[in-house]
Amino acid sequence: MPATNPLLSDWSTPFALPPFAAIADKDFAPAMEAALTEARANVAAIADNPAPPTFANTIEALELSGAILDRVAGVFYNLSGADSNPAREALQREFAPKLSAYSSEVVNNAALWARIDALWQGRDALGLTDEQARVLYLTRRSFVRAGAALVGTDRDRLTEVKGRLAVLGTQFTQNLLADERGWFMELTETDLEGLPDFVVAATRAAGVEKGAGGPVVTLSRSVIVPFLQFSPRRDLREKAYAAWTARGENGGDTDNRGIAAETLALRHERAALLGYDSFAAYKLETEMAGTPDAVRNLLMQVWEPAKAQAMADADALTAMMRADGINGDLQPWDWRYYSEKRRKALHDLDEAELKPYLQLDAMIDAAFDCANRLFGLEFAPLAVDLYHPDARAWEVTRDGAHVAVFIGDYFARGSKRSGAWCSAMRSQKKLGGDVRPIVVNVCNFAKGSPALLSYDDARTLFHEFGHALHQMLSDVTYDSISGTSVARDFVELPSQLYEHWLEVPEVLQKHARHAETGAAMPKALLDRLLAAQTYDMGFQTVEYVSSALVDLDFHDGAAPSDPMAAQAQTLARIGMPNAIRMRHATPHFAHVFSGDGYSSGYYSYMWSEVMDADAFAAFEEAGGAFDAETAKKLETFILSAGGSQEADTLYTAFRGRMPGVDALLKGRGLDKVA
Repeated sequence: MPATNPLLSDWSTPFALPPFAAIADKDFAPAMEAALTEARANVAAIADNPAPPTFANTIEALELSGAILDRVAGVFYNLSGADSNPAREALQREFAPKLSAYSSEVVNNAALWARIDALWQGRDALGLTDEQARVLYLTRRSFVRAGAALVGTDRDRLTEVKGRLAVLGTQFTQNLLADERGWFMELTETDLEGLPDFVVAATRAAGVEKGAGGPVVTLSRSVIVPFLQFSPRRDLREKAYAAWTARGENGGDTDNRGIAAETLALRHERAALLGYDSFAAYKLETEMAGTPDAVRNLLMQVWEPAKAQAMADADALTAMMRADGINGDLQPWDWRYYSEKRRKALHDLDEAELKPYLQLDAMIDAAFDCANRLFGLEFAPLAVDLYHPDARAWEVTRDGAHVAVFIGDYFARGSKRSGAWCSAMRSQKKLGGDVRPIVVNVCNFAKGSPALLSYDDARTLFHEFGHALHQMLSDVTYDSISGTSVARDFVELPSQLYEHWLEVPEVLQKHARHAETGAAMPKALLDRLLAAQTYDMGFQTVEYVSSALVDLDFHDGAAPSDPMAAQAQTLARIGMPNAIRMRHATPHFAHVFSGDGYSSGYYSYMWSEVMDADAFAAFEEAGGAFDAETAKKLETFILSAGGSQEADTLYTAFRGRMPGVDALLKGRGLDKVA
């Protein structure tokens, strides 16, 4: 392999950032092959070491064995999610089975497994630190759960299953991106009538991005949701909504329904090979919830009051529709339109009035300012080459010392998958040197001059930055427990907790300033905004919880042969309101089918919300949102701790106890619903 491959060379860039300007798509395949070859050699050296196993020569060596592979994959998968192209999509399809095969080789290495198990059996005599003991426990557990203890045909079949699942997850993601990228609805100037200026601007910017020669509605949430909220054209709302909800089920090569069915069947087989009754039982064993019954109990405690609220709201919206002379039932493409009108009537709150106060740059500054007041972090812009002109970077410091590099990539584009996420191109660790992280937030906001956010967009920005803080403030020795390497139903605590600071009046008073005049948001508007925070919460909760229950039902028991029929059965059983759809229907449920991350785990946002409502109450009880002692405890026991202890242990260390569901219901305004 020529040393000139920039992915394999030493990086002399500032903070050892990837040299994006020097990296070409043709570099990834040879770099991945070289990285896999090196990783295999390193693992073989560990397994074949004639010396008796020690924590250093086995567990720590394993932690370091894939350093180059982590570096190459960190760059590639960040690019393939945020700025894909046909070449990168082809590489994803090529890499998925190769990486799965490598992972299975490691787990199936009998000599390596014997060393790990021997360390575990003799752990009491090793003199390990608490963190080392935790890493040994997690390493052995991950090997067992990946099939290391299997033999013969069962082991071989599990390897085949995992390889096929990796291929299916990649295909599901690419099909969804293709559907999102391929559809747009052209608008005439007449079609724009009745839309606020910011929505018109978003459709014009989307038209430029699509090369349409005029305004368009795309399937980007930052474009289609405002259109559904404000367009008086019911026919156009219906057409746009139909396309939005049909992603992944349009027939042809990009249809995801067959992929979902095969994925569920293979997951069930995987769990059975490992001795579990269901994939949900397997997956939830390592989460805070522990069992499918615990998850279902939480979701149903929230479902009934949420549904009651949503049904009452539906009656009110139907009456408004009747007043407009429209007969028939309230439809899903009507809800956001009439709900926006009702919000203005009830709270005198108009998003068109609100948006000029929520400039993207100002909300970034607000997130940074809160992090400074809470944790002493400083953010300085960096003039460095990045992977796309829309991306920008900051150096994060504290008391003059380097903490991290933070990259923000905020605007929607056709090459970016939908949604918002946080990832790390490099994670924090101390083993092998003090490695500081490179953390990336990716969002899909509409472009504008200036870019204006909805309040929900601003909340998303704070949410993802909460994940970023979990990565940036990580302070552990081992990569495997760094940052967000925690239980899935704990990982959303820092992100959802950070959203609360957007609701702090002094934060908005300082940073919510009018895009044209620079004036602070008037107190009356601020008060109305904060008073409306639980408005339409029945709708929001129903669309989320229904998705979480469908996900749970998919995996709790035998795999359904027809996922769409199974989805319909779950929705019928729980009494899904007719005018609300699941937030993520099966063919575009990327959380669940693009990989195993949130499979049986979409509930985790709500599990974490039980904690985040209670955690923010800790600040309020201590005297305010920026109480220094509480912030220090939050950093010590949660943000810096990674996966160094069990999640409930960490939370109890922070709060003194575990919370109940009451704080969540109160926070959503559902505590008094009949």
